[in-house]
Amino acid sequence: MKAIGYLALVERFGLDTLALEARSYLLDRGHRRSVVREGRREEYYPPRSDPGHGWTDHLLFALKREGINLEVLAALFSVAPVDELTSFVRGSPTGRYSRLAWFLFEWLTGAALPLPDLTQGNYVPVLDPGRYLSFGPQGSASRVRRQRVINNLPGTPAYCPLVRRTSTVERLIAQRLEERVRSVLERFPADTVLRAAHYLFVKETKSSYEIERLRPDRRRTARFVELLRQAGNVGCANEEELTALQRMIVDPRYGADGFRSSQNYVGQSLGPGRELVHYVPPRPEDVPALMRGWAECQRRLEAAAAHPVMAAALLGFGFVFIHPFADGNGRLHRFLIHHVLAAGGFTPPGVIFPVSAVMLREKARYDVVLESYSREVMQHVEYELDQAGALTVLNESAAYYRYPDLTHAAEELFRFIGDTIAREFTSELEYLAVFDMARADLAEIVDMPDARLDLFIRLSLQGDGRLSGKKRRSFAELTNEELEGMEAVVRAARAQLPAGGAPGPGTIEEA
Repeated sequence: MKAIGYLALVERFGLDTLALEARSYLLDRGHRRSVVREGRREEYYPPRSDPGHGWTDHLLFALKREGINLEVLAALFSVAPVDELTSFVRGSPTGRYSRLAWFLFEWLTGAALPLPDLTQGNYVPVLDPGRYLSFGPQGSASRVRRQRVINNLPGTPAYCPLVRRTSTVERLIAQRLEERVRSVLERFPADTVLRAAHYLFVKETKSSYEIERLRPDRRRTARFVELLRQAGNVGCANEEELTALQRMIVDPRYGADGFRSSQNYVGQSLGPGRELVHYVPPRPEDVPALMRGWAECQRRLEAAAAHPVMAAALLGFGFVFIHPFADGNGRLHRFLIHHVLAAGGFTPPGVIFPVSAVMLREKARYDVVLESYSREVMQHVEYELDQAGALTVLNESAAYYRYPDLTHAAEELFRFIGDTIAREFTSELEYLAVFDMARADLAEIVDMPDARLDLFIRLSLQGDGRLSGKKRRSFAELTNEELEGMEAVVRAARAQLPAGGAPGPGTIEEA
């Protein structure tokens, strides 16, 4: 058994890259099969699939069988013999994969191979639409005449995240959550939607802060709510605009004048002089180029009318991994998710889905999304931390942040949003509708304080109009007869809710 494809290239040239999404091997004997070990895919090929011995043979195999890994290709093209690559392309200049190798070499390095422009052959996409979600520029701007390829990459050599078209991604997109949202809204009066939205804006704000173990005061809460209300209509395409947003959500004493000029990190204190470092973002000198690439990625996603959830994953999680500010990156990351959803028409005007509330409730899942990338980076970044807590990166590290695979982030963001629509969003609308219908009848049974009445209705709705034994004990002042009568009122009000496409708990795809 021997390494083939990208793994063979990494080993042959000693490339220092993040772990491969899949590793391929050639068997001495046996059949084609795939195995997942500790979250990593291993692909095994029979002897007849032997790509050959030369590194260009493995390059051809990788492009054909494994797809495009921009990080490995960038590292490879910086050290591989250019004359051998030129000979490889010249041997089949109109072949799909030789053209891809040619284009990607020139795109990634900025250098030109000594080859004439092609004058014949159909145009082929750089990203296979059957393997990747492609969001590149539209129309003639995407056609590269030299290699006769269509550049449908979502970014630039400075920064280009990718999302693989997995079966999970396909199923999640096929759920058409935006249509479910509209069917839910059609069930309720405009006044009910407006009241629910006010509550959910505040809930999103408090949840986003609480994820970072922060409790905003009234003033900061009001400012963040106002910012959320502007999602989809604010500028966030350059350093000046992003800095203005950062200053809106942090303590004025920590407002930025621009992207950070010092190294930051994500960690936790274990006592005086002891810091546990979880993640080291790019060096400050690498941030401007990465953020210019991030901004260009944003423009391409908008121009291509990319699926809003996919775009939100690429931009929201891409932003937090670059961590361009000294403070406020997490809250800005979650705001950007809302901004992209609203700008793309996924979120109806005046409405918000409190995604942070689900992220907070499912904190372990949210942490896994962040750590699936940060853990890989931490295996390659060398740093030192002094007694004052200042961190210094010791090696060239920009390459580890340029080409993130955000497939897992996209899948999980879809699930977070789906859970939010099914539970937080829909349940708030249902609660208000039931509250309006049931309040007078409940008051005839027991004249309760508003806070207690509110709690009773919320807990009853969680059990489809019935309180569990544990929840009943929360109302020890009421008799069983009173509780049963009040539950019946809530059930009757719930039964009057207009029927329609409200996705209930458990209906969102769980693959």
